[in-house]
Amino acid sequence: MPHYKLAFLGFGNVGKALAELLLSKRADIQEKTGVTFTVTGIATGRSGIAINPEGIDLLQALERLQSGQSLSQMSALQIANSLEFIQNCDADVLFETIPVNYKNGQPAVDYIRAALETGMHVATANKGPVVHAYAELTALANSLGLKFYFESAVMDGAPVFALFRETLPAAKILGFRGILNSTTNLILTRMETSESYADAVAYAQSIGIAETDPSGDVDGWDAAIKVSALATVLMGVPTKPQDVDRTGISEITVEEIELAKARGQRWKLVCEARWEADRLKRTVVPQMVGIDSPFYGVNGTTSIIQIESDVLGKLSLIEEDPGPHTTAYGLMADFLNAVRS
Repeated sequence: MPHYKLAFLGFGNVGKALAELLLSKRADIQEKTGVTFTVTGIATGRSGIAINPEGIDLLQALERLQSGQSLSQMSALQIANSLEFIQNCDADVLFETIPVNYKNGQPAVDYIRAALETGMHVATANKGPVVHAYAELTALANSLGLKFYFESAVMDGAPVFALFRETLPAAKILGFRGILNSTTNLILTRMETSESYADAVAYAQSIGIAETDPSGDVDGWDAAIKVSALATVLMGVPTKPQDVDRTGISEITVEEIELAKARGQRWKLVCEARWEADRLKRTVVPQMVGIDSPFYGVNGTTSIIQIESDVLGKLSLIEEDPGPHTTAYGLMADFLNAVRS
């Protein structure tokens, strides 16, 4: 029966949700796949680093964090930084969930490279390395007989990348359109009830959907980096966020929302990439959509992507109620797909 040692680089909301998911699914995973696992390392940004080749008690680690205690007291080694952690955690699979760097993907790119060179499969929820180093990291993984997977980078746990990697061989992607940023979609949905833009942003912040500085969402940067990741991987065109023609939602008023409603339309922040002759046009822009659009009924934090290929026409994938639990599932699926393949 195959046994794998796992390590967590980053243990915030997503990392903790993944730990809880692994604990709850341990028996199912063993029964259905034959895979067993132990956790040999956890590296947090603020609560210490723990390494134990004999295995770390995940439940105890979660309880310590809940009570505000450091994980360092659970460690058999004293580790100074993340690179030392990667080199000493003795794992087969690394889950990387540190904060995204839109500009260059660092330091996650270096961490993933180091993990692969150490002999680990890598599952990441980080969009930065996908956008800024997809070709390099994939080639490195392939050369070492390893996997670099990133299902949770776009639409949380929905199998956007795996769908085309595993089940649609030789399909050519002609373009895609989608609502890919949950925060802006929630804000626009709440503004339809005559709530002001500022109050809608404040609500999104109060429930943990938007950051204290919401500019990454409302100015379209998060959507742009998701367009970049999809264009890079699915369409084979290396794309950076600055390559995306980007407009956010901060200038949309309640009056414009009401006018759209009167016309039987709704405002959505639409992400798109499409071939126009020999040029790939990539945009993030607010658009009014009518009742005939599949985007019309996509409300709140729900996301959708509609992908057009040369073999199946338009194929839509919808994800409702995303959160750390769905992102965690994408990471767990990447782990299982990596070791099974």
